[in-house]
Amino acid sequence: MDERRACFFTPGFDGLTTMAEYFKTKFVVNPRSANGRTLKIWPQIEQTIHEYLPNFDHEFTKEPRDATRITAEALKAGYEMIVCIGGDGTINETVNGFFENGKLIKEDAVLGILCMGTGCDFIKTSGIPRDFKEGVKLLSGRDTQRCDVGHVTLQKHDGETAEHYFINITDFGMGGDVVYRVNNSSKFLRGFMSFLLGMAKSQIYYRNKIVQLEVDGKPIGERRIKNVIVANGQYFAGGMRIAKNARLDSGKFDVIIMGDMNIKESIKWIRKLYTGDIIEFTEKVEYFHASHVKANSEDDVMIDMDGEQPGKLPIELKIIPGAIRLKAPAPQN
Repeated sequence: MDERRACFFTPGFDGLTTMAEYFKTKFVVNPRSANGRTLKIWPQIEQTIHEYLPNFDHEFTKEPRDATRITAEALKAGYEMIVCIGGDGTINETVNGFFENGKLIKEDAVLGILCMGTGCDFIKTSGIPRDFKEGVKLLSGRDTQRCDVGHVTLQKHDGETAEHYFINITDFGMGGDVVYRVNNSSKFLRGFMSFLLGMAKSQIYYRNKIVQLEVDGKPIGERRIKNVIVANGQYFAGGMRIAKNARLDSGKFDVIIMGDMNIKESIKWIRKLYTGDIIEFTEKVEYFHASHVKANSEDDVMIDMDGEQPGKLPIELKIIPGAIRLKAPAPQN
């Protein structure tokens, strides 16, 4: 049998059933990801891909939002799978390219990810390998997992309203301040240390904000917050396991409201941000499982969306259950 075909035992049938092992694939490559390392090693990356995928096309991003444009054009041209090569920000741009005018461009389109970024938080929840060669191996075959996507309406910095989609985490408050600092500094320290340094600076200069919150259509009142996290995945900010109970296919967000913490409390509980136990801090942390969240504030409250900063409050977030087919290992129960 051709080694580029796969054999599967199909439940309910005797014998073997064969099926094509590959999706028609377009790679969206951010050459500046991993501090420019992606461009430097692209020949090796391309060679590795050729070992496992017989035919594919690729295109380099050149400017912000390019991944969104390339993805949308590829889906309209008939590609079945779009593979993002980059970090969480490039993944976010690619996910946004799956949608147009509030709808999926291609209902059965598949998202693949080869992580070459600074943080790569999303793959920690999805189970996608960090090792590049193992990630490429995962792209063969036609097995996929359904993944929820968040839809967001927010205010851009110029005051206009914008719609976005996210696959991992959106948060607002100190998280937006941290991302601003990280994205406007060198990332030579890589994910963990870059975010840790940005967070340390924000701890000093950031002041907690007053926001009005609504969860699943019910106002929960005014809160002075350090940060509010609306999570589809479990990890953000360079490895913090902020939402240890989150599942990519649950049809709900995990919502964590970090209240009016001072610097001393934040430092005391920082370890629990990495273990997922921050929700135990019940005096200052509230936890919800919800599909719809709204927030507003008279303060300037910045937003972090999958490692990017698209704007500020007001914000409305809704989950779209199972919106995208993800090339990822089957979840472990």
